[in-house]
Amino acid sequence: MVPADLRYTKEHEWVRQDGDIATVGITQFAADELGDVVFVELPAVGATLQQHGTFGVVESVKAVSDLFAPVAGEVVEINGDLVAAPELVNIDPYGRGWMLRVRLSDPGQPAALLDAAAYESVTHG
Repeated sequence: MVPADLRYTKEHEWVRQDGDIATVGITQFAADELGDVVFVELPAVGATLQQHGTFGVVESVKAVSDLFAPVAGEVVEINGDLVAAPELVNIDPYGRGWMLRVRLSDPGQPAALLDAAAYESVTHG
């Protein structure tokens, strides 16, 4: 199920916007495709993200994949729980498996991303 209150990228990242802060993670589809996540590398707090630029790496038993920033801005928080428990990305990708929070350079950016219906058409053709 794709949560309707989030915005998505074709690269399978999601964004939950709260004012000028965006929480970012990867979708259930991405987590399922990756298989069991064993390591997540995230940027430092204070790092500046460029929209569509890489912001980290997720490593699973199947593959190592780059993570792409759905929005531009400054990293204000990372999910430290993923260091000890990277499997949270598989267990709860839209909740406890979130990856980072970004202070948006442009609070209008998330609105330009895919809505849930458009994202579902990407994943289910």
